[in-house]
Amino acid sequence: MAVALLVVLAVLALGLVALYNRLAGLNVQADNAWADIEVQLKRRHDLIPNLVETVQGYASHEQESFRAVIEARNSAIRARGPAEQQRAEQQLAASIGQVVALAEAYPALRAVESFTALQRDLGGIEEALQNARRYYNAVVRDLNTAIVQFPSNLVAGVFGVRSRQFFELSDRAEAAVPRVAFGG
Repeated sequence: MAVALLVVLAVLALGLVALYNRLAGLNVQADNAWADIEVQLKRRHDLIPNLVETVQGYASHEQESFRAVIEARNSAIRARGPAEQQRAEQQLAASIGQVVALAEAYPALRAVESFTALQRDLGGIEEALQNARRYYNAVVRDLNTAIVQFPSNLVAGVFGVRSRQFFELSDRAEAAVPRVAFGG
């Protein structure tokens, strides 16, 4: 009887350890996935001054557009957490779109090699950011699912494991990779 009780307790303890380790692993994966998003956002933020400077040389009278991009970039750099970052990045994406769209009005700008290189870099960053966002949201989905499923919900409650917020786009049109290459 005592041996059977010890076996049952050992199995329960191992199950508890396994559930805790799974939740802890998902938490670490979510942290890592968020760090990947932050890396891509930093790359984007670092590219913006070069983009603005290049376009500004051809459209110097568009100072309000340039100021809006820089302000949106600074807000995005200061943003913390998925919700705040999401709002800031949406404003930034809109202002970048306005500046990049200026190239349509300046054919000479489209021919500048540094501008086309910046566009190519921005397109690559946007694609990498979309992939990082997709991975982060998949990890968050797995973590949030584990937190609400029995019996891992009991373990999550005891150890204070909390659900995470998805990094979503409120405007589904932003889900597509932006077209940043301009043809002749």
